[in-house]
Amino acid sequence: MTLTWKMGFEIELMAPRGSSRAALAEYVAAQHGGSVRRFFHPQSEPSQVPGQPVFENLTQGFEVRDAAGEPIASFVDDITLQAGLDKSAAPRPGWYRIVADDGRMLRLVMRHCDPDAPLGTLLDPLAALFGTVPQVHDAMVRVADDRGVSIAIGAPLPGERERPCEIVTAPLETGHETRLTELLAGASALGFTLPHEGATHIHFDAARLLSARAIAALVDVLMLHGDALKRMVGTNPNCVRLGRWPDALPALTRSDRFRALPWPEARAALNQTGLSKYCDFNLLNIAAENAAKHTFELRILPSSLDPAPILEAAALFEAILRLASDPPPAIPKSLAMLMAMLPSEAAHYWTDRAQAL
Repeated sequence: MTLTWKMGFEIELMAPRGSSRAALAEYVAAQHGGSVRRFFHPQSEPSQVPGQPVFENLTQGFEVRDAAGEPIASFVDDITLQAGLDKSAAPRPGWYRIVADDGRMLRLVMRHCDPDAPLGTLLDPLAALFGTVPQVHDAMVRVADDRGVSIAIGAPLPGERERPCEIVTAPLETGHETRLTELLAGASALGFTLPHEGATHIHFDAARLLSARAIAALVDVLMLHGDALKRMVGTNPNCVRLGRWPDALPALTRSDRFRALPWPEARAALNQTGLSKYCDFNLLNIAAENAAKHTFELRILPSSLDPAPILEAAALFEAILRLASDPPPAIPKSLAMLMAMLPSEAAHYWTDRAQAL
């Protein structure tokens, strides 16, 4: 099977006890004669503090480049992976997280602080921006402004949080199968397993979808057949941060007025429908014109250590996106008829499942 759409893969795995995502990064780098670079990985996690729904935080990510300096993948935490972790386990030396109630403070950390620095001095540059020095309490480091208002706190990473590992590939235009096969073979060799909540996400480059007609057709297909497609690909029922689009989206895209809009106006209208990243099919990056990740994100796939089902699903949705980018006069109402419209190479693996559904 040949994939021709530019896409990136995010595969959630779990390191065995005593290992970490850093170990997989080092293994992959050694396989390529490459190098590992630490970086700050931003996340949001639910907060128990009244009036503060989330805490923004940074954890340690590891980017691998090959011998020529080309990016291969990054290996990062995913806060949704919780089951099976010993939350009472002592923090491992050298692992930390930085927490703040304002993401802007953490962006200052990312810009001015060194992810390779030890926790005791890591936040010194941030404190200097506010004319203060960090306050050390046991193993924690707190930065406050000149009025004593807390800016950020650094603390040892708790409870085996070094074990969750999301492999995030660099965007791939060719060689999709080769890259996934080698990354997942490395994870298997080190004893990585599938998390209870695990998922695989695919980010498809959005360049071919930037028209009102294409987005309207894609919404039509996924509103009609999204639930069946989830059953076909075996969406993990324990996966979190999935869900449906807001009702305002199909109400907008089904209108003749929307379908006639030039792209800038259509995009602006999409951005007013209340889209969220946390849904089955993420259109927010397109609607918000996210320059760093201008993609359609497929979020319904289960985690896998076998590249084959990921590649088969990628081929299926590449074909669906091609159909939407040059839409037919009408979207078939039956899943079997939809599959019949797709190229046989992409659809043959799924035809029997579609007919059964």
